[in-house]
Amino acid sequence: MTALPFALNHMAAPGLPLDAFFALAKSLGTSAVEIRNDLSGNAILDGTKPDEVKALAEEHGLTIISINALQRFNEWNEARDAEARELISYARDCGAKALVLVPVNDGSGQKDGERQANLRGALRALKPLLDAAGIVGLVEPLGFEICSLRSKAEAAEAIREIGGETFRLVHDTFHHHLAGEDAFFPDLTGLVHISGVSDEAVAVSEMRDPHRILVDAADRLDNAAQIRRLRAQGYEGPLSFEPFAPSVHALSDPAKAIRDSMDYLQSRT
Repeated sequence: MTALPFALNHMAAPGLPLDAFFALAKSLGTSAVEIRNDLSGNAILDGTKPDEVKALAEEHGLTIISINALQRFNEWNEARDAEARELISYARDCGAKALVLVPVNDGSGQKDGERQANLRGALRALKPLLDAAGIVGLVEPLGFEICSLRSKAEAAEAIREIGGETFRLVHDTFHHHLAGEDAFFPDLTGLVHISGVSDEAVAVSEMRDPHRILVDAADRLDNAAQIRRLRAQGYEGPLSFEPFAPSVHALSDPAKAIRDSMDYLQSRT
């Protein structure tokens, strides 16, 4: 059986400082990590320089597959341009391969025509910045009903039109389930985010980030089937754990819990 190419997002253990998080990833046998710019008191927000991050990753023998994330990327304006330039420079200097691009998720920018135009405008503005730095833009549609980019099909169409090799999709198993979209785009997928929901009491339309745990046998999102389908259709990239549930973040032994989830998914795929 081929070992699945698991990776670890810092959201899997956000209380750990970067060095300890990298050590955790290495102890689990993974060679790929995602770092974040939304963890207060931690790199990147604490002022850690990109060359320090790069040195730590090299010390642990890890590849930084992404910085997560440029928020509201499809609401392009001067502030977003400045933020994008800063994050892309940081990604380049710390050795990250990609920058995750997260769309507006507050109910605005959803109108047909408007959302497609906003998406294309942002991708066109980002493309030369990413290309100059050698960084990939990972577009992550969100499944929430209020999101301005729910559909991977819409994102894929724009990427094919504008992106060439610059952009790829994030297939997030949680958001895929919430969006109710059956389409898979393995040829355009650059990263898969995995998390599970086992709470039987919550309706799909009411699922939110705090429900997202490590995938187990009670998983309602059927991560295993999603992963099987992606890999059967040719996706060979990383499968990155991204649980947001406070119950996961409070674990005293995250390594055991993550390893159990890895073993479960390995046995099902």
